[in-house]
Order: sequence, then C-alpha cells, then structure tokens
Amino acid sequence: MRSVRVDADVLVIGGGTAGCFAARTLGAYPQVSVLVVDKAGIERSGCLAAGVNAINAYVTRGRTPEYYADYAMDDAAGIARWDLLISMSRRLNDCARALEDEGLVFLREPDGSYAERGTRNVKINGENIKPILARAARRQPNVRVLERVDVTDLLVEGGAVVGAVGFSVNSDVAYELRAGAVIMATGGAAGLYRPNNPGFSRHKMWYCPFDTGAGYAMGLLAGAEMTTLEMRFIALRCKDTIAPTGTIAQGVHAPQVNAAGEVYEGRYGLRTSERVWGTVQEDLAGRGPCYLRTRGIGERAQRDLYRAYLNMSPAQTLRWMEAGAGPDERDVEVEGTEPYVVGGHTASGYWVDEGRATTLPGLFAAGDVAGGAPQKYVTGALAEGQIAAQSALAYLEAHPGLARGGDARGASGGLSPAAERIVAGYEAHLAGGDPAVARLFDADQLEEAMQTAMDRYAGGISCGYRYTEAGLAQADRQVAGLQPLADGLAAADADDLLRVYELRERLVVCRALVAHLAARRETRWHAFAENADHPQTDPAFACYVNSRMRDGRVETFTRPLVGRGERLERLD
Repeated sequence: MRSVRVDADVLVIGGGTAGCFAARTLGAYPQVSVLVVDKAGIERSGCLAAGVNAINAYVTRGRTPEYYADYAMDDAAGIARWDLLISMSRRLNDCARALEDEGLVFLREPDGSYAERGTRNVKINGENIKPILARAARRQPNVRVLERVDVTDLLVEGGAVVGAVGFSVNSDVAYELRAGAVIMATGGAAGLYRPNNPGFSRHKMWYCPFDTGAGYAMGLLAGAEMTTLEMRFIALRCKDTIAPTGTIAQGVHAPQVNAAGEVYEGRYGLRTSERVWGTVQEDLAGRGPCYLRTRGIGERAQRDLYRAYLNMSPAQTLRWMEAGAGPDERDVEVEGTEPYVVGGHTASGYWVDEGRATTLPGLFAAGDVAGGAPQKYVTGALAEGQIAAQSALAYLEAHPGLARGGDARGASGGLSPAAERIVAGYEAHLAGGDPAVARLFDADQLEEAMQTAMDRYAGGISCGYRYTEAGLAQADRQVAGLQPLADGLAAADADDLLRVYELRERLVVCRALVAHLAARRETRWHAFAENADHPQTDPAFACYVNSRMRDGRVETFTRPLVGRGERLERLD
C-alpha cells in the first residue's frame, strides 16, 4: 500500500454529530490545525444521516438543567454520572441555538417560542440536519476533512495517544495520522445481534448500520477504561419499518395497548427500558401484538405524523400510504429492536472526566462513544463535542511540544514502526489472508455467526432479551473463536478490507459487552440487562461496572457512583 502521513494539532476521528461540532468549535482558533477523518462522506454519515424531527434534549420553559440531569439519572436507575450530565445539560439550549444559527428550521409557537413536544423536546424540520453540521465543519479555514478513510487503530507512545492509523476505502493508500490531541467521535455499535429483519433487509434497523463500535474497539485495544457497557439500548419501534415511536407517543399522546386494547404501560413502568420490557411481557403472556393506540387521532394529526416521519424515517409514511390506512384509521404495531451499545442513549462508553478526557492522555471522547451521560441525543452530542474540543485545546496549551502545526495536509513517505505493523495487517488481508480460512469464510458469514451467538446466548430478540451466566460464557467462547478466523480473512480490495475491520470491531465490542453483562449480577434495567440468574436489583451493584482489556482479555471492576452535586476528582 502507498503510505501517506498527515500531521495536525487536533485529530477528530468521526465526522458525525459530535465530530462536526467539535470541528466547528475548533474553527474559532485559526492557529490550530484540525483534521476530521470519516470513513464515509460527512454530509450523510453517522446516526443523523437520515435526519431527525425533534431535538430531544432541551431545557424547556420553566425548567432547569438540573431538571434534565435528574431525569436522565432516574431513567438510568442511578447508574450515570451527575457531573457529566449537568455539564452537558447546561449547554443544551446554547447548542440548539447554534444549530438554528447554522440554518436548521425550528418550529415555533404563535408567540415566537420554540414548539415544544413533551417536557424535554422541541420540534424541528431536521431532514437536512447532517448537511448543515457538515457545512459548519467544512467552512472553518483551519479544518481539513479527510473522507472515505477508515481509522482502525490508535497510536500510543509513552502512554499517550499521538495519532491513529487507517486506510482509504477506495484505493490502496494507508494513512498515519499524527496529532497532539485526538477526539474520538465514532458513534456507538450496531450489528452486534441478529436484527429484526435479517437477510436482505438487515440494514432496516434503529441505529446507523455503519456504526460498528470502532471507537470502543480502538480504545479497548489501546488500554482505555470503559464504563457501563452492560446498559444496552433496545429501542421500541414501529414494526418492520423500525421507525421511532416517540414521535407518535409524545406527538399525539398515544398510549401502549395490547391486542385487547388494554393500556399496559403503567403496569411495568415508564422508564425507557420498561416500555420495551412491558411490550415483551405482554407478547409472552399471549396478549400481543402490541400497539400505539392512534385510531381516531384525526386527519390533522395524521397529516402531522406523515410530515414528521418524512424528516427522519420516510419508510413509515410510505408504509401508511401504501396500505391505504394511516394512523387515524389503524393503530401502529410496535416491537423491540435488537440490543445496541450507544452512549448517547445509555451510559455506555469511555470512562471520562468532565472535560471528556479518557484514561489515555491525549485522547478525548464525545457523543455516543463517551460513557456516563445518557439521554444525550443530538444537542448532548454537540455539547460533548464542544467540551472535548475545548479540553483538547487546553491539553495542547499544557503540552506545547505536542503541537504539530501545519495545515493538516498529507505527504507521501515512510511510516513509523508502529504504523508499519498495523499496515502490515491490512496488506496480509489484501494478499489473501490465511488460505485455510479464506477459502471457507468471508466477513458476512462470520458476522452472521457472531450475531447468532449473541442473539441466542447474550440476550437477543429470540430469548426475550434474557440471558444467563452459562449462556454468556457460551457467547464469549463462540465470539472468541471467531476472532482468529477474522484475522485470516481475505480482502479483494479496500472495500472488502473495510468489512473485515468492521467485523473485528464488532467482535471486540461483543466480548467487552459480554464481560460487562456477566459482571453485573443483578437486573437493574429490565430488557436492557435482564439477568435471568439474578432477576432482582441488588443494592451491592449501585456502582459502575468498568473494564480494561489486557492481553486480549477483558477485565471488569467497579467504581463508586458520582451522585447529584458530586464530581469525579480523578479518573484513576
């Protein structure tokens, strides 16, 4: 492979929501060179690629940032970081206004205020939210965007992160990306479990199918500390289209009902995880299918729903129109998705301080990849991108010798020994891999085997999200057995190589997830972490389950809670 080295003061890995806003923030410091790297094109990459119809993290009139932080803490049953939540919540509304300044359309009431949807949300026309964020990043003169480059590994020297290594997904170019500070903003992990719609329609899932847990995997392999991966996220969604249900539940106040028309949501609780769990329980009791009761909402409300879904999930509007019966005439059937690891909805991700610094010096995390602060949604990811950018600048000021200078332009040349070892792995796959493996398997087959093992033994859809200790041990054995096979896969070209490394990322995240699920010997969040061997909440586990990877093994341990009004003084 041809090698190219790129130097920058700040490297942003991932051009999604948090990454673009970090770049926008860094644009105010023209003396700092910034490189944003994304494996796709940032106009439509990440979990906002298809758009969104509401800002779901907003401090509405008459409420305070503390109100929002308290809500997020309660929804996570106390396993969240107050210091992270409050530092995020205090920035939510400023981030919303920044989006409006960039051109995002906010719906307004007759008095000119934002149109609220519920107690923490405001309505937008957000089909073009990602192009707006991409434009905000691109227009900064000190920011260079390097697209269609898959970053696979962090470079660590002297215990600090000094850059990363990746490859072009369209050509035979390997990149060594050197920086004084690195911001990880790669998003969460989808595709770990068998999805609702396997086979040809497997992409029809809740979370972006191209977010593979790359940031988690890179951090784990480099020795970073992770937290609360066991708090999986399972979305309650419209059946088949996997379109969001909150638009209906909050937009027209539709309750969850079973096949007999009974409202069941109150029996199980109203936390996010409990809404999913209640639906599973009703199905298992023979009272399904379950629905959002929308019949009779009226023609005007139906038209509003048609428009709302065109902003982020057009398939739902098209389904209604194809069936010739909209939500005013027919209730909307719901189901749970497969589990995900997503730090924007739960507390999963890197263990960070208030500045979003990780346990690896020089590495910062923002958005779905950062742990401790659930219910981020769009504005929370923006806030963390901003915080991480400001912390990266402070880190460079405290370590002036790390600044790279320049304009983040690449130059052909030799790679460092560490980068050469990583690139040798790329070339081994491109050269045919291990013939004994390559003639039998490809990345898709191994991915399906991984998803099947996770579904069956680690609490997937097929077993009602329950798992046992024996099942988790079996899942770990099977996933561990797939890792050497993945190392031996062949790649016909750079696009094939991308699939191989996406599989590697998912396998690493699966092993970490299984270790976390096994370590929390209780059921604190129904469905999200439903431990059949330990079905009750255990006060002994009012703590964080954290982990590090050493010599290929995930080691778990606990840390005390950081409660309301408290701060984490030290990461270690």
